[in-house]
Amino acid sequence: MPYKYYSQFEVARRAIFKASKAVLEIYKTPDFGVQMKSDHSPVTKADLLSNKIIVDYLKETYPDYGYLSEEFADDLSRLNKDFVWIIDPIDGTKDFIKRNDQFAINIALAYKGEIVLGLIMVPAKHELYYAFKGTHAYLELNNEVIQIHTSKRRKNLIAIESNEHYTDLDKDYLEKHNIKEIKRCGSAYKGCLIARGVADLQIKIGGSSKEWDSAPIDIIVTTAGGSFTRPNGERYTYNKKDVYNHSGYLIMNRNHAGMWLK
Repeated sequence: MPYKYYSQFEVARRAIFKASKAVLEIYKTPDFGVQMKSDHSPVTKADLLSNKIIVDYLKETYPDYGYLSEEFADDLSRLNKDFVWIIDPIDGTKDFIKRNDQFAINIALAYKGEIVLGLIMVPAKHELYYAFKGTHAYLELNNEVIQIHTSKRRKNLIAIESNEHYTDLDKDYLEKHNIKEIKRCGSAYKGCLIARGVADLQIKIGGSSKEWDSAPIDIIVTTAGGSFTRPNGERYTYNKKDVYNHSGYLIMNRNHAGMWLK
């Protein structure tokens, strides 16, 4: 597979599978060691172990890259780097705690502000989604690699919304566009289901998400034929000083014209 960034993918793939195995061992135990962070969000032993495994593994090969992760202090040194790994060691910690199998592990690689590689592992389902810049999006499951595509539906669109962060503004948007079928799901797994055509869109209005929540979804969905933008249709850039996605985002299948927020 002679794709650019393939060597980085191979290292990230090994890291994400190693982290996934460790996370699943904790998932089987009765005590996750839940603590509350300063922003009142939970963190578990799995978040911290996954972060250590991924960062340590990536740094063995890429010590000079920048690093941005939910689970360690950001010293902003990454802003001086062309290549930056963006990591969420457990995306959907509340889903992990609820044991609903919908948590994920996110790894993305940014080059000069653009995401060029993204991986999302859904450990409890043993599904790995990934994409490279300039090629296709894939699902790896049971040692089989499948190319995935967003749907082409124009009518009877299926929305997929968060278990934890579905707001009245999001609901109003879906009602305005006459979208009646709404599935609920956790973590970056929502974006994966849009990338493989199970659902058609997700709206998130407002700024509670951060770069590590969105970075791998962005490239996986867009490479699968869809779009990942701000709600007004503008594209995101990454490795910014302020890591919040302040306006939220809109994920759509390939037939998305006319659905931007005005």
